[in-house]
Amino acid sequence: MIYFVVLGAILAVLGLGAISVAQDIGLLIFGYGLFAFGVLFALFLVKRHFDFADGNARH
Repeated sequence: MIYFVVLGAILAVLGLGAISVAQDIGLLIFGYGLFAFGVLFALFLVKRHFDFADGNARH
């Protein structure tokens, strides 16, 4: 699971990089989307880990 959290962090950093070099609205929206996906995906994986640890996970 840690590999997917790292993947989410890499995607978020790539999104921030895309935002920083964006000169048109398309790349800006793509960067924000990539950043949001990376952060939310990593947070989802952390939540899922603790749900399984508590025994409250849905299968």
